[in-house]
Amino acid sequence: MNDKQPAIRIAIVGHGNLGRGVESAIANNPDMTIAGIYTRRDPAQLQPLTAGVSVYPMDALAGHKDRIDVLILCGGSKDDLPRQSPELAAQFNLVDSFDTHARIPAHFAAVDAAAQAGKTTALISAGWDPGMFSINRVLGEALLPDGATYTFWGKGLSQGHSDAIRRVSGVAGGVQYTIPVPEAVDQVRSGVRPQLTTREKHRRDCFVVLAPGADAEAVRQAIVTMPHYFDEYDTTVQFISAEQLAREHGAMPHGGFVIRSGNTSAANKQVIEYRLQLDSNPEFTSSVLVAYARAVHRMAQAGQFGCKTVFDVAPGLLSPQSPAELRERLL
Repeated sequence: MNDKQPAIRIAIVGHGNLGRGVESAIANNPDMTIAGIYTRRDPAQLQPLTAGVSVYPMDALAGHKDRIDVLILCGGSKDDLPRQSPELAAQFNLVDSFDTHARIPAHFAAVDAAAQAGKTTALISAGWDPGMFSINRVLGEALLPDGATYTFWGKGLSQGHSDAIRRVSGVAGGVQYTIPVPEAVDQVRSGVRPQLTTREKHRRDCFVVLAPGADAEAVRQAIVTMPHYFDEYDTTVQFISAEQLAREHGAMPHGGFVIRSGNTSAANKQVIEYRLQLDSNPEFTSSVLVAYARAVHRMAQAGQFGCKTVFDVAPGLLSPQSPAELRERLL
């Protein structure tokens, strides 16, 4: 960090898996400091990972505007972020990880209206997909215009889809794994450009703990027919005990591939592949959010207000290093 620049003051909104990951990520970025954690829970019951970090109720946030440079929102995409992001963008620079792809345009419009009115910078849908995978889809299409792009997720635990499961009436707990179909991956890597449906590329496996008295078949149907999450996939739902959920499904691995297969001439096939292999989905997502919070702070200082996505951010803005340092070390 440049000694002449004060640390970027980050407020964490929500302290579940993603919020704890953000707290850990900030510890690895010396140009940042935690301005506070804001929660809907009783602050006295929340134990930060970092000594000395203050915890506040959500309703204290509005009064702390002068203490905060950027908010990182760590709520879920199904219910939390569609409400929180526009509401908070009216007052704060922020980053969220909204990941319901079909609803991103509407979410962007709502956040942009609030950020433009409030003269703030609000970046939505950061993470790895949407996020890092999105960038690689754009690069692939720009570099190989004669081609086809394929995105495969997993095998891994999806936070957004798991959150959606847990919000179904009658569900006491649950997780969802996204599984690529191996035959589809092999076809794409070979340079062939197969026409694959959503169902042909992935399946979704759900492990669910029922609430007492819940109707298992009603829960199953609510999950497999859920729009934007499960209705376009072959989805299985297995009912397990809370003990089995804790024992066998506590880790949060994930990953995937973005593959662009194309031709630069009739004789030459080219394949670009970007891969992630993650031990912890929330910790990696959190690391992306923190890097983009740095960019948001810089863009806000430059007067670049409104809603942004990863497509609007120059890579150098993500780094704590100066442009001169980046040119010397990494170009």
